Amino acid sequence: MAKLKEFINKRMTIIKLLFVFSVLIFVVRQIAKIIRQVNGAQFKAVLASQTTGSLVLMMGFGFIAILPMLIYDFSIVKFLPTAYSPGYVVKSGWVVNTFTNLLGFGGLLGASLRAHFYGKGATKHQILYAISKVALFLISGLSILCFVSLVMIFGFGIGSIFSHYWIWLLGGALYFPCMLIFTKVNHSDFFNDLSTKQELTMSVGSFLEWSSALAFFIFIGYLMGLPINFAAVIPLFVVANVAGVVSMLPGGLGSFDIFMIIGLGFLGIGRSDAVVWILLYRAFYYFLPFLVGAGLFAHDTGGKINAFLDNLPRIFIRRIAQVALTVFMYFSGIMMLLFATVPNVVIVNQLYIRLFPYSIFFVSHLMNIIVAFLLIGLASGIWSRTKRAFWPTMVVLIISILNTWLNEAFTWRMMAFFAFILVLLGLSRRVLYRERMANSWGTLAFNGSIFVVTFVAYTLVGIAANPHTPLHFDKAYLFPSQAAWLVGFIGLVIALLVLFAINRYLTANRPKWLNTPFDGDRVRHVIDQYGGNENSHLAFLHDKQLYFYQENHQDQVFFMFRKTADKILIMGEPVGNPDKVSAAIDQLMVEADRYGYKLLFYEINQELTMNLHEIGFDFIKTGEDGLVNLPEFTLSGKRHRGERALMNKFDREGYQFEIIKPPFDSATLANLKAISDEWLDNRPEKGFSLGFFDSYYLQQAPIAVMKAADGKVVAFANLMPDGNHEIISIDLMRSSSQAPSGIMDGILVNLYQLAAKAGYHYFDLGMSPLSNVGTSRFSFAQERIVHLIYEYGYKLYSFEGLRAYKNKYVDEWRPKYIAYYRGSSLAFAVLQILPVVNRPRNQVRFGPLKWFSVE
Repeated sequence: MAKLKEFINKRMTIIKLLFVFSVLIFVVRQIAKIIRQVNGAQFKAVLASQTTGSLVLMMGFGFIAILPMLIYDFSIVKFLPTAYSPGYVVKSGWVVNTFTNLLGFGGLLGASLRAHFYGKGATKHQILYAISKVALFLISGLSILCFVSLVMIFGFGIGSIFSHYWIWLLGGALYFPCMLIFTKVNHSDFFNDLSTKQELTMSVGSFLEWSSALAFFIFIGYLMGLPINFAAVIPLFVVANVAGVVSMLPGGLGSFDIFMIIGLGFLGIGRSDAVVWILLYRAFYYFLPFLVGAGLFAHDTGGKINAFLDNLPRIFIRRIAQVALTVFMYFSGIMMLLFATVPNVVIVNQLYIRLFPYSIFFVSHLMNIIVAFLLIGLASGIWSRTKRAFWPTMVVLIISILNTWLNEAFTWRMMAFFAFILVLLGLSRRVLYRERMANSWGTLAFNGSIFVVTFVAYTLVGIAANPHTPLHFDKAYLFPSQAAWLVGFIGLVIALLVLFAINRYLTANRPKWLNTPFDGDRVRHVIDQYGGNENSHLAFLHDKQLYFYQENHQDQVFFMFRKTADKILIMGEPVGNPDKVSAAIDQLMVEADRYGYKLLFYEINQELTMNLHEIGFDFIKTGEDGLVNLPEFTLSGKRHRGERALMNKFDREGYQFEIIKPPFDSATLANLKAISDEWLDNRPEKGFSLGFFDSYYLQQAPIAVMKAADGKVVAFANLMPDGNHEIISIDLMRSSSQAPSGIMDGILVNLYQLAAKAGYHYFDLGMSPLSNVGTSRFSFAQERIVHLIYEYGYKLYSFEGLRAYKNKYVDEWRPKYIAYYRGSSLAFAVLQILPVVNRPRNQVRFGPLKWFSVE
């Protein structure tokens, strides 16, 4: 016997598998036999006869019948050292019990899942003991029902037709008392902390579980209206579950079903009715709760995977939901517009008919047009991730879905699809983080084109539907009536107002830093403390807005920018503390993104371009900055013999170079203004990246002037120090008609010599736009397009002449770039830069409607 026991123990796993496999073969054969006996047409008729109300009730009571199982989980956590919230136990318990119901595998799956959910802070020994104690009571409720069934059969004669199953019922009934006695007489450590109250709690929980399953099964039969004595079903249901437990198949699948189908046949229920009854029971007690449990498990497991992968899966899913929701809203809007514009055309189009069930529909012609543009306008906000778009979208979608559902024939497919849309909306909510939407050219062009195309098409349809016009077609082909067309036309006018109102709502709440007044003292303080760059002096033009980055309420860095469409166009590199530039850019990126704007950097150096490229920017070279190496500059030698001769000529003719320092009196400024106006000859001045004549601006730095022999100023150039004593430059270069040819060279050469003595290293002659861009056959396609502008645009602007003039002095050309958000349109970026850079300085525009002079 000892050898036999050892032999069996070693091969227990194989023996169990053989047993389960044998039972499975038996079950499959019996099910196949039963299915052959089921009348297909009759089965479909019985299934189709169930009302929607009955199915909803079955689903609701099926979920309620699962709840008693949660008592097991509340019992398990009492044996463990870690405290869990009731909500966590309910969620975890639902997952465990619905999985065990459908995929039991002899309790192995339930034990594994409970170890997964309740293993925090507990040892494997503690988890195993807790799960094992509860496992003893899982079928105690079924055991009590076995005893009840024996009493019903042999005491009251109820279900006596199943009396031949007495051995099954007796074996099941003995389990509960034997288990109770065993736990009381066994004094091992395993049962030391198992109190009578806990035993009773788990026994009551088990009894409620099996009783609720029995009650739910009978409730389904009652809703089906089957003519049967439901009391007689109780012993049959208990026996079938005992067989299911013994078979160790998941959920008693097959064994339970065979017993029930055969037993219900003895009670006068046809095979088709019995199969439908069991299918409904399986669907609403096993399958649907399992789907909810699977969703909860996926959420829990997904949360752990998401945390491990640094939140990327969640971001990806929400982004997909947001994009899908936007596509649906645009799609529905366009479908509704098609139906409103040319209804008699689209209703005979097969593609439209196939797509129609996946859109929203209103019976009212006017409402179709208005809601269509509501969806299109709000879709822009969803696409732009604007928080303000969520609740209006929620209201519009729910009203539209309910209206569509009530006015169309109900289908489960439609209900599932609309539920999916609402899920997308819910998932999208966390993606909507922006305070407002900034109008991008792409969105305005797309939405505007939809309205324009609709308006033009609708107008043409109205003309064609009018029998008094030469372009008249059969009006029945295009539109039902002129009256209906007129209503739609009114709807289009209202829709335009709706689009405008939605846009105003979504674009409200501009950030305060867009309206920060100019503060020259703050600019001067940052430059004096940390130094500037070759562009920092342009801040004093006060034609650009400023964004200051602070730490501990101290200005560290500032940006010069102008808003254009949805872009924050930044002029040059940030100015200030070089150690804080990265932090300043990050803060501005976050702030701009929060309000729907994208940063666009103009004329920046290679170092900043590469740093921006690492954080998500693309770039394109737009030109080169010419630098004169001041310590090496000399008029000696062949290179500058022309300039040497010119300077000698100025000396002979008595021209004098002078640096005048601010503050300047009104007479000096008036004299310089006269020279500037004469030089401009009524041509408008530009701003942003170039200076213009402005009294406040000129008062901020010295001015180099060239005087004739009589002491009269004939030319001037204002200095642009960088604040670092490294690079110096000039901005305005203006001369009167009395100035001789080459007077600007005279100013420049004198400045080179003077700046070199003052210790400056470079003189910046400014950028030569579009030069050396796209000259290689391996250059980016965008850069090669820019090169074509350089090659063929000299007739409009002398790019080549500008570079040739500077080249006689320049010792080093440094590249300059535009940096824009990766994924943005380069064409739009360049087109948005050009108006800002080329716009006359007295027509600077801040906001969509406000124009004012910067003087």
